[in-house]
Amino acid sequence: MKLITFTYEEKEQVGVLSKDEKRVTPVRELGLPYLTMNDLIRGLTEEERQILISAAAENSAAAKGEGHFALSVDAVKILAPIPHPRQDVICLGLNYTEHAEEAAGYSKEAFVKKEARHAVYFSKRVNTAPGPEGIIPAYEGLVDRLDYEVELAVILGKDAFQVKPENAAEYIFGYTVLNDVSARNLQTAHTQWYFGKSLDGFTPMGPVITTADEIAFPPRLGIRCRINGELRQNSTTDMLITGIDEIIAELSQGMTLQAGTIIATGTPKGVGMGFDPPRWLRPGDVVECEIEKIGVLRNVVK
Repeated sequence: MKLITFTYEEKEQVGVLSKDEKRVTPVRELGLPYLTMNDLIRGLTEEERQILISAAAENSAAAKGEGHFALSVDAVKILAPIPHPRQDVICLGLNYTEHAEEAAGYSKEAFVKKEARHAVYFSKRVNTAPGPEGIIPAYEGLVDRLDYEVELAVILGKDAFQVKPENAAEYIFGYTVLNDVSARNLQTAHTQWYFGKSLDGFTPMGPVITTADEIAFPPRLGIRCRINGELRQNSTTDMLITGIDEIIAELSQGMTLQAGTIIATGTPKGVGMGFDPPRWLRPGDVVECEIEKIGVLRNVVK
C-alpha cells in the first residue's frame, strides 16, 4: 500500500491511497488514532495494517460498494510523507560505483574514499522536508553550486539494534524517494559534508511511502532524475555498493536505529558536478526524481 501525509482544509493528516491512486482515505476515518506518519509507523498493529489495505482496495474506482469515506487526491495537498523526521536522516555517500568515480573527478580531496571497503556515512539535518511541488531554495549569495541527487530512502518500522544482515528486511517499514540536494561549494569547503547538505529545504521527499510488502527485497527498482525534462540520472537500486541489509546491520551494531529512521542509500551517476563543465541547478529549474513503484517527486528551484 501507499501512505501519504497531506493537508485538507488546512488540517494535516495521514492517509492511505486507493489502488488507483485517485483517492485518499484519512486514517482517522478508519478509527485509527494516528495524527502523524511518525506515530503511525511506531504504533501500527497488524490488525490496523489490514484495515488500511482493505480501505485502499475498497476506495479504488473499480471497486464495488461504497467503501470508506475518501477524498479525491486532486482536492488535497500532498506533503512529504514524514515532514518532520524525529532525527537527522542517515545518508550514504559514494554508494554507486560510477557516481563515486564522477565525484572523484570533480574533487579527489573531497570525494575519494580513504578506505575503499568502508561505507561513507553522514547525516542530514531536516527541519521540514519539502513534499511534491515544494520549493528547493536557491540561496543565492550563499550557494553557487547547487546540485541534485535522487536516492532511495529506507524507512524503518521498528527499533533496530544489533541486527543480522539476513534479518534486516524485517525492520523495514517502507520506501520513499529523497532528493539529497547539495551545496557543493559548502560541501567541499568544509572537512565534513554536514553544512552543505543540511540547509533548510534541502531534503525533498515523497510523494508516498510504499510499504515494504509491495517491493521484493533487496529492491531492484529503476531510479532516475530529470532536470527540465532532460534525463540526467538513470540506474537501478540493486547497483548499491553497500546493500541495505549491510547498512542496517553495520549501523545497528553500535547504535539503536529507532522506528521512523530514514536512511538515504546513495545516488547514481549523473549529478550536476559530474558533467564537464558542471551543470548546476538554477532558479526556475524543475527537478523530477523518480523511483519505480514509488512515484515522481517534483520540485522547483526558487
